[in-house]
Amino acid sequence: MLANVIAAVFVLLWSTGFVVARAIKPYADPNLFLLCRFGGTAVLFALAASAAGAAWPRPRAFGKHVLAGALLQGVYLGAGYWAVAQGLSAGVMALLGTLQPLMTAALAAPLFGERLSPRGWSGMALGLAGVALVLAPKLAAAPARPGHAPSWLVVAISILAVVAITAGTLFQKTSLAKADIRSASAVQNFGAALVAAVLALALHEKHWVPSTTLWISVAWGIVMLSGVSVTLLMWMVRRGDASRATALLFLAPPLAALEGYVGFGETLSLVQIAGFGVALAGVLLARS
Repeated sequence: MLANVIAAVFVLLWSTGFVVARAIKPYADPNLFLLCRFGGTAVLFALAASAAGAAWPRPRAFGKHVLAGALLQGVYLGAGYWAVAQGLSAGVMALLGTLQPLMTAALAAPLFGERLSPRGWSGMALGLAGVALVLAPKLAAAPARPGHAPSWLVVAISILAVVAITAGTLFQKTSLAKADIRSASAVQNFGAALVAAVLALALHEKHWVPSTTLWISVAWGIVMLSGVSVTLLMWMVRRGDASRATALLFLAPPLAALEGYVGFGETLSLVQIAGFGVALAGVLLARS
């Protein structure tokens, strides 16, 4: 029962990342926002770990935690945001992101001996089909964006983002799982912040317009997105099959579409509603 509650909380919070990305667009460049988000979360977990007297990763493992965080959040979100800024539809990026559970399931078998049953693979396929239905109207309406990076490079970077989050997720199943999750989260968010800082400098990002919306988004990103939701993902992957945990990510785009309907008045068609049902059935099947 507790595991189901944790899973529901995780996917609900994770889905709001799409809404936050849209909300901050008029006020801040993406990597500046991510730098503030990751840095704030690193400080938050460092204070929590220090207050609890939690053990910190040993020097030999410190670099591995930095790399895991850089991949799980820094490269994934930094590359994904860049691809969208270069003209890739946010819907396409979200759809590519749903390849992550499939990649995780495929790699977890040889690396950790996790075996996904035929029923589980059927659930994965259903989840992917449901996401495709939810995003279909957005993909069809995506406008061309001339004057940006070559399309092959944008696609390559977006695929790199998916590979990065897959690698960062699987890292949580290695010896890093022995570390206290509070101190590990502090170090891993530090790694993500390093990536965001490098990208912000490389892309000459400087747009930052203080506003209530921006500060609320920063606080939400620090506490709920990089704080609670990523920690829940780490916890689920550490204590169960990585493929079953990441199957929940199929529900994020449908939930984001619903949140866009409520928060921004975006249209929600019958096809999208049906897609949400298909994605939910796929997740339930993959996790059964």
